[in-house]
Amino acid sequence: MTTPLITGIAVAAAAYVSRYGIQAWQAFKARPPTARMRKFYEGGFHPQMTRREASLILGVRESTPIDKVREAHRRVMVANHPDAGGSHYLASKINEAKEILLGKIKSGGSAF
Repeated sequence: MTTPLITGIAVAAAAYVSRYGIQAWQAFKARPPTARMRKFYEGGFHPQMTRREASLILGVRESTPIDKVREAHRRVMVANHPDAGGSHYLASKINEAKEILLGKIKSGGSAF
């Protein structure tokens, strides 16, 4: 007498868990894709490049060591070099970003 009762409870529990799993999967699939993806720099340049903009262009932090800045510059430049079909304008902005992060160009103007 106990075996059919235990079997019935097990089937009901499996159905309940399956229903909950399907609902959770549908809720997961319905989430907007931007909530799961990393937010990248959307583009557009300021008239005077800042350290923040330069770090966004190269994909590094503002406080990144010099060797990591050079490595990031090389990686971005290989992907956007004019000889490989890239834009001269983008290449100049990438070079400017490297120079700002290396301290060769003063970033931003004075607020005064």
